Amino acid sequence: MEIRDAVKEKYGQAALRVYSGGSSCCGARASDGTCDPITSNLYDDAQKSGLPQEAVLASLGCGNPAALAQLNAGETVLDLGSGGGIDVLLSARRVGPSGKAYGLDMTDEMLALARENQRKAGVSNVEFLKGEIEHIPLPANSVDVIISNCVINLSADKDAVLREAFRVLKPGGRFAVSDIVVRGAVPDDVRSNMLLWVGCIAGALEETDYIHKLTAAGFTGAAIEPTRIYDIEDARGFLCGQGVDVDAIAPQVQGKFMGAFIRATKPAACCATGCCSGDKMAS
Repeated sequence: MEIRDAVKEKYGQAALRVYSGGSSCCGARASDGTCDPITSNLYDDAQKSGLPQEAVLASLGCGNPAALAQLNAGETVLDLGSGGGIDVLLSARRVGPSGKAYGLDMTDEMLALARENQRKAGVSNVEFLKGEIEHIPLPANSVDVIISNCVINLSADKDAVLREAFRVLKPGGRFAVSDIVVRGAVPDDVRSNMLLWVGCIAGALEETDYIHKLTAAGFTGAAIEPTRIYDIEDARGFLCGQGVDVDAIAPQVQGKFMGAFIRATKPAACCATGCCSGDKMAS
């Protein structure tokens, strides 16, 4: 199964669990029945107030980009891989009625859930789009801020995602996402087992590689700020039963897998070829 198909299947099932009254919980629970610590306790009570419970239950993120991105009234925001819509709805509050928040997702079940959450929340300055984050269905230079919450790590073509993010941002626009990042070298076999848990399906980038890819896409000022560093105790319940000696690998993973806030900017005086080419739609 290709990564994209696996992601669609997994997140479609997560949406259906929310419909039935459960938590999406990144599709997994620890052996003691508790929810994944990556996706838990990301939003405070004030942020959750007024949101449909289904939007909260559907949260599959590793951070809170709508809070960290410093959104301003009147701005246009795009959430890559918007899922049940919690970060889109929070962004819509921040940009106000003169602004707009788009959510982009490729999973029909999540889109249906997000639109229902929008209806329940009574929010009008929101639009959910169907599409892939590698091919964003918006014009060039049309978005002030791009956010995302633990989704770019799931893409098999992260360079394409970052190029598309750069294309749709206005000159001076901001890339402000939460994602899973790896710090330093980790043995391949250990990395693959950890990413079954941390990345849920696919691979997270090493932090210097993330910055390199952002720079190659045309961004400036790329920086990575750890927001939650996962230790072996976080992962223990998820790795048990996977044929992994958790105690043996602990020294190799301690402090190396983290949720992080990634910032970068599209230059205000954009000079990259085609970056200011008007309203050409992504193909």
